[in-house]
Amino acid sequence: MLKWGSLILGGALGTVARYVLAGAVYRAWGTAFPYGTLAVNLTGCFLVGVLTVLSEEKFILGPAGRVFLMIGFCGAFTTFSTFILETANLMKDGENARAS
Repeated sequence: MLKWGSLILGGALGTVARYVLAGAVYRAWGTAFPYGTLAVNLTGCFLVGVLTVLSEEKFILGPAGRVFLMIGFCGAFTTFSTFILETANLMKDGENARAS
């Protein structure tokens, strides 16, 4: 049950963060180009990268933190970061053709 609560809370916070960040960027830069979406996706990819290092190399972020932050928050914040993470995992596993 804790896992589901973490997913729900992380997802809710990620959704709000996406709305706030994208809105702020659109207000600052306008809507002629999807700068808000670009900012969200770049931020999400960076955040997933940092969280991956913290969990897989530094062992600071445990499984519960991964569920809350990586799957819940980042999953709702941006789906592009999940795509990048899965592509990176394919490359790490030597599946370069599939990653392409």
